[in-house]
Amino acid sequence: MSKFETYENIINSRYTPYEEVDKEQLQKDIDAIKKTIEVGEEDYQHLLKLERWGKTSTFLGFFLIAAVVIANYSSVTALSSAVFWLFGVLGAVLIGVGNVARWANVTHPILHGAYDKVPNIPQKYTKAGFAKGWRRYIDWLDWIKPDAWAYEHNIMHHYHLGELDDPDNVEKNLEWLHKAKIPMFMKYAIVYIFAGMWKLAYYAPNTQRILENKDNKSMNDIRNQRYSFSPFTKKGRELWSEYLLPYGVFQFIFLPLLFLPLGWSAVGAAFGFLLLGEFFANLHSFLVIVPNHSAEDIYQFSTPHKSQGEYYLRQIMGSVNYNTGTDLIDFAHGFLNYQIEHHLFPNMPHSFYQKMQPIVKDICKKHNLEYRQESVFKRILMTVDLMVGKTKVLRVKGV
Repeated sequence: MSKFETYENIINSRYTPYEEVDKEQLQKDIDAIKKTIEVGEEDYQHLLKLERWGKTSTFLGFFLIAAVVIANYSSVTALSSAVFWLFGVLGAVLIGVGNVARWANVTHPILHGAYDKVPNIPQKYTKAGFAKGWRRYIDWLDWIKPDAWAYEHNIMHHYHLGELDDPDNVEKNLEWLHKAKIPMFMKYAIVYIFAGMWKLAYYAPNTQRILENKDNKSMNDIRNQRYSFSPFTKKGRELWSEYLLPYGVFQFIFLPLLFLPLGWSAVGAAFGFLLLGEFFANLHSFLVIVPNHSAEDIYQFSTPHKSQGEYYLRQIMGSVNYNTGTDLIDFAHGFLNYQIEHHLFPNMPHSFYQKMQPIVKDICKKHNLEYRQESVFKRILMTVDLMVGKTKVLRVKGV
């Protein structure tokens, strides 16, 4: 008996098998939670706090980088190498934290419409107003086009979780790596390198591809379409002009050139620290996002769900939480440590998940369902093993 079969048997012996779960009652129990929901000013203020924390991290990061570059390359003084690198790298880390916070703690819930029902909510914090048109440059300037990510994530991922039509199906997306005739250590190396640039290499072109194929019903056909980074193709020009260049030019050309009065060496140093900040942002976001639905104890499904109760069941069986606690802990995880609650209630504020977690746990206990919650560091190791093909996901037979 293989390790996979042993693990599957253990789960089925401890928890109610998929086909035996009372999906109708599960739907009633979860729908009952919705009747208690009242989104209000408190939730909005919680969002503003998370936004302030992210902006503070970003501005402090830029301040430290600017300070060390100016001090080191001005004619007044020169920093020791240790001080230069210590504060420069710290600034890069803070920029990375702010980058992830802007995506996970602010953009993510707003584009789900989480605060739309707050009375008198400013338009810029609503799904209809956030990052629209020129506001992209203020609200969420990144490699990813907001509209494309909203469709890829909010629609395709959330409503096809664990299915072949889920664009973020890690095992399916990395079949090419599983089949590659290379040593296992090279597969691990590819994953680790990819983690440092995945927003640019995967998320930007993938969201473009998904949005362009909005009317295509087959994800298999979409996956067979290669990305085009060439500016000499129509798709490539769109990728560069609408996705990559707005952020790339501002972050890695405009900002470093502000230091040109101090010489090209200062420009190069600023560019290097900003590039390092981008690397940290990629690693941080990869750490908290990718393991949410990908490991050997996560279920996948071969057919669409047939009822709302079955939809709820799949969100539970196809998701995993990380350690939760204070706002600071949750902020560091981008509130993605409440992934089960988020997938059950995707259009709810982050503050809601903290309140609902105990109730969702009780519902899982009532139906004898596994509520997965572990350290994000343990989960990332399990995810990487899945990505290189060392392990495989669980599958519910026939569904």
